[in-house]
Amino acid sequence: MEFRRVGASGLAVSEVAYGNWLNHDADCVQAALDAGITTFHTAAAWGAGAAEESLAAALASAPRDDLVLCTGVFWPEGAGPNGAGLSRKHLVKSLHGSLRRLDTDYIDIYQLLRFDYQTPLEETFLALSDLVRQGKILYVGTSEWNAEQLQRAGALAEKYDVPFVVNEPHYSMLWRVAESQVMPVCDRLGIGQFASVPLAQGVLTGKYGDGQIPPDSRAAGNYVQQLMIRGLLVPGVVDRVELLRGVAEDVGLTMAQLAVAWTLQHDSVASAVVGASSPAQVAENAKAAGVKLDLDVLTRIDQLLGGAIQTDPRLTWSPPAGLG
Repeated sequence: MEFRRVGASGLAVSEVAYGNWLNHDADCVQAALDAGITTFHTAAAWGAGAAEESLAAALASAPRDDLVLCTGVFWPEGAGPNGAGLSRKHLVKSLHGSLRRLDTDYIDIYQLLRFDYQTPLEETFLALSDLVRQGKILYVGTSEWNAEQLQRAGALAEKYDVPFVVNEPHYSMLWRVAESQVMPVCDRLGIGQFASVPLAQGVLTGKYGDGQIPPDSRAAGNYVQQLMIRGLLVPGVVDRVELLRGVAEDVGLTMAQLAVAWTLQHDSVASAVVGASSPAQVAENAKAAGVKLDLDVLTRIDQLLGGAIQTDPRLTWSPPAGLG
């Protein structure tokens, strides 16, 4: 496993990180540890807290100081009007719940999983500043924030001494919407990137080559992920992704490894966050760390994917007022 610093900070993370949004299997976490992965992503709302609890149980024997634990807040955790978003009240309550479920005294990176249009950003960063001073949070990150939101957050982070070090956009060979605006702003602010969904919900692994969702896949049992995948399972995308199989074979990688390695070629990316259905998939993904792709390989990928690549920065999205 290779390691990189996050943005302009001194924090080192594993190039491949493990996320347990859909799979709470302890064997997958152990496979991640065996592969040298030290960075783990979860969130308070995933599985109504079950994701954090299962991750804590699976990591119980691992030295806490060797781990980088990332959890996040925004999505609904309760039915009440203060049960979601980035208000001071919800931040404090959610963080304390995460600390309890993860059985830890502090979170390495506390992530604001979407921008909250209902809460003044200054309120959010004042609350984060308090939690940082209390030692409950070491670093702060965002996820799927647009360039203007990140610029505002950077100014407040500086004002209130909040160590804002990372943003986590959806970023893959197919989904490059962060490149034109988000990444340049982050570079100026000293903020690194965690590449989320680097396998494009599994589409870039080639397992959806027939345009259908296999019944034994993680997506088969998750309605939200099915909705996200459906937009990609169209001939113009699937057919082009299949062309990458030859590229992967030529460089001695699986399609999944090629996809993860591709995200790591960007200088701003500190880590690629990948989930898995089995320990074997975790081990496979981890081997993308340290892989260097030549310029001719990157050019070939661009040519083969062509119009299937999405670059519109307006697609960096947070829910509008109200969470539905």
